[in-house]
Amino acid sequence: MDKTAGQKRASQFLFPAIDPYDQRMLDVGDGHRIYVEQCGNPEGIPAVVLHGGPGGGCSPAMRRYFDPALYRIVLFDQRGCGRSRPHASVEANTTWHLVADIERIRRALGIARWLVFGGSWGATLALLYAQRHPEAVGYMALRGVFLMTKAELAWFYGGGAGQFFPDQWERFTAPVPPDERGDLIAAYHRRLFSGDLPLETRYARAWAGWENALASIEHEGPAGESPADYARAFARLENHYFTHAGFLETDGQILQNLPLIADIPATIVQGRYDMICPPASAWALSERWRRAELKMIPLAGHALSEPGISAELVRTTNAVARRAAALGLEG
Repeated sequence: MDKTAGQKRASQFLFPAIDPYDQRMLDVGDGHRIYVEQCGNPEGIPAVVLHGGPGGGCSPAMRRYFDPALYRIVLFDQRGCGRSRPHASVEANTTWHLVADIERIRRALGIARWLVFGGSWGATLALLYAQRHPEAVGYMALRGVFLMTKAELAWFYGGGAGQFFPDQWERFTAPVPPDERGDLIAAYHRRLFSGDLPLETRYARAWAGWENALASIEHEGPAGESPADYARAFARLENHYFTHAGFLETDGQILQNLPLIADIPATIVQGRYDMICPPASAWALSERWRRAELKMIPLAGHALSEPGISAELVRTTNAVARRAAALGLEG
């Protein structure tokens, strides 16, 4: 698929493409095997990249926010998506399984402390992982903050974002009977887990299409259809997690537990016009976290590929590299 104009402009800020030097399938139990790769400098500063979704999977572009001469970059596909198996499975697939998987990867690779880098759902997962394992985190780089709250889900699936994109909202809601539109997450859940593969795929593409259409500030109309396998994994996993409110114990849990990571430094990069994860969450996080610095990017939406967001993330990883010894992040 061709790059968008925004991705082409963003590429000037990114390091050259690098191939992984280590690829493996890691057995994490519960019948799941997850894809893990390492690239960059094997003796470099350890960094783990947490992809979005849930269900998005990692991609080669995610390697390019780190200087490969300085960083040991670890990427993996979370349970059920990308190259991990079984594909699109929600069995034994919760937030706490993923948190345990991240820690299992760290220990398997013999890493003492690492930079945790995540955006959107990846930022959610990064925060929850750090709150569970603060001793393993030397720095956090977060983008497009999502705190997994009822208010955020209501914004995106209850019509808030639809006020700005009524045409796309109509496409998203049209496949659902009018009497079920009061709870679109539940309505889609019934169809995404119907056992009818063609039906699941059709609704998966509609689910993924709604999110994809709003990701970039340079939205130019309906996005193309996602490949069937990708859309089904993405939609089923995302819907599964949202149906269960992220498997958190309380609404607002991440902010309530911020004292657990009060001493971890962080940079938060947020698009001013992010329609998927509005800036209010990033602002609330930074206001309560004394060691976090918020970088609000003007004229930027949600996507990692937004030029301003890409540039700021590269500046962040370069700055962390200069401070690696002080942060306890030496390879």
